[in-house]
Amino acid sequence: MSPVLAGVLQLLALIAALALAYRPLGDYMARVYSSEKHYKPEKWIYKAIGANPSAEMRWPAYLRAVLAFSAVSVLFLYGLQRAQGILPGSLGFSAIDPDQAFNTAASFVSNTNWQSYYGEQAMGHVVQTGGLAVQNFVSAAVGMAVAVALVRGFARSRTGELGNFWSDLVRGVFRILLPISVIGAIILVACGAIQNFAGIHEVGQFMGGSQQWNGGAIASQEVIKELGTNGGGYFNANSAHPFENPNPFSNLFEIFLILLIPFALTRTFGRMVGNLRQGYAILATMATIWIGFTALMMWTEFAHHGPAFDVAGGAMEGKETRFGIGASAIFSVSTTLTSTGAVNSFHSSYTGLGGGIQLLGMQLGEIAPGGVGSGLYGMLIMAIIAVFIAGLMVGRTPEYLGKKIGTREIKFAACYILITPALVLGFTAAAMALDTPANSMTNTGAHGFSEILYAYTSGANNNGSAFAGLNADTQWFNSTIGIAMLLGRFLPMVFVLALAGSLAEQKPVPETAGTLRTDKPLYTGLLVGTILIVTGLTYFPALALGPLAEGLAS
Repeated sequence: MSPVLAGVLQLLALIAALALAYRPLGDYMARVYSSEKHYKPEKWIYKAIGANPSAEMRWPAYLRAVLAFSAVSVLFLYGLQRAQGILPGSLGFSAIDPDQAFNTAASFVSNTNWQSYYGEQAMGHVVQTGGLAVQNFVSAAVGMAVAVALVRGFARSRTGELGNFWSDLVRGVFRILLPISVIGAIILVACGAIQNFAGIHEVGQFMGGSQQWNGGAIASQEVIKELGTNGGGYFNANSAHPFENPNPFSNLFEIFLILLIPFALTRTFGRMVGNLRQGYAILATMATIWIGFTALMMWTEFAHHGPAFDVAGGAMEGKETRFGIGASAIFSVSTTLTSTGAVNSFHSSYTGLGGGIQLLGMQLGEIAPGGVGSGLYGMLIMAIIAVFIAGLMVGRTPEYLGKKIGTREIKFAACYILITPALVLGFTAAAMALDTPANSMTNTGAHGFSEILYAYTSGANNNGSAFAGLNADTQWFNSTIGIAMLLGRFLPMVFVLALAGSLAEQKPVPETAGTLRTDKPLYTGLLVGTILIVTGLTYFPALALGPLAEGLAS
């Protein structure tokens, strides 16, 4: 079987698996977030934190709860890392340096999982399982809660109430993420991923020295790392490491986990607003971009440019032979189009145009299908922008799902789409203008610029993957990327929840003959075009200086 055919067959198998899970999971999540029943273990948690899960919140109260919970999470994770040297199960590792501890705390709480350290050489079992793994669950649940709040803004009328954050958070963890993670961890262990609390042990003699590995609860962390679109690996090699991702089946299963909830949430959206066709339109938009990017990535990486490429069957540098080009391309696109950040190959070793596809996937806002929760609310923001553009073209007041998109709503949407580019381009410009950050680049020229651009794109978009070749474990990068991650995560949420509150206060607008049908293929095409044009106009100059220049020169 040719490598190209193997890659295509894996893509088709992945699509079939996602299609089978789409309806039952989407409907189940809609029931979870619409239920008024609270289970006894959940009541214990509410009692412990002093929350009333039945009390409805307006958007300012919902936002305060999100920010307060996240702030406490940052402080807790920072303190846990700083105290590692005196904790049991630390494997002899010392406390994490202040700038690194801040960066890591900001990273995992913001669902970014950017890592500028070697996990197996820095973090013990307590920090890994009690700190990082816990944040993998709750940071994903926070994103889902904000997405559901926005959906309620569309579904409700004449009220500013968006639900209860504490209830949404707890249900997201215990009714959705945890059950799937238990099943997924068992599957990964069956595939060969390890799950233990072993200490450091020597695995062999190499080149006159010894190589050592430590064990860990890796399968359980790996599954929520992918399912929650987190991405932080137990080992520095991330999902290229055989302890995390042993074989081609586990690789395909991990891609399935990455895409499972973001795609299924479109069904949840359609069910909660009472119009499944609207969910299908959002799904079609996400799927069109994801499949298009995957096909383009496979083409660029399979294209032959000389004898070495002919022998290898494509651009094999930086890719695991047990996965091959096709599976590596699918994994790469799936992680950069979501806020996952996991890697099973070396992104810096992709072709120039391949690296550009990875960058563009993040710069779209990671909405195809995007992160858990963040992908849905990001896509709905773009849907509002597309409706607004259509309204300008025909001279009508734009409407979406029976709600008028007026001046207030479009200002919230505009602020949302401007925040991340401002962070990415601003920090990239500062890093390139100063001597100290530029000294961290391994490469010069277009590729060196791409390393800096990729780092801030990954951080501000809460992706977490690294282009590599950049020494990011410095005070400058730990601090600035940490700030970019926090602002890139929580500032957009301010405008999402403000928009949700504004929509919930409106009364429904009756549909007329002149209403734009947002559940038709024509609107899906308009939405895809809007996303690509807005992103292209924003980032094209930066992309032209980096991956495009490199790709055209090769």
